[in-house]
Amino acid sequence: MGHGHAVQEELREPGRALRRAIPEVYDGYRTMHAAAYAAGALDQKTKELIALAIAVGKECDGCIASHARGAVRTGATESEVAEALGVAIAMNGGPGTVYGARAFAAFREFAEEAAPSQG
Repeated sequence: MGHGHAVQEELREPGRALRRAIPEVYDGYRTMHAAAYAAGALDQKTKELIALAIAVGKECDGCIASHARGAVRTGATESEVAEALGVAIAMNGGPGTVYGARAFAAFREFAEEAAPSQG
């Protein structure tokens, strides 16, 4: 299991416990999230790439894992992710190189999992 999966697994139960404790907050967040990520002037893939770059800037491993997976699900290519992460590095300096690499590894991990088996 790669880092992206490990982070999601680590956060799964604590996240569920917090959702049970404050369901109204999570319901509001879910509604806002759906509205923000809906296709509009920007498509969903572009929004996931923006979110992934912001996750790098915020140094949030859980966000990186979520949006790396989202980038895969919306059809982002490795080149598109790399360029988005390049912008994140430009905006964040040295820490961007650490969290950008984590984001790139997470994207590749989820992309490999999503790729059809060849054999």
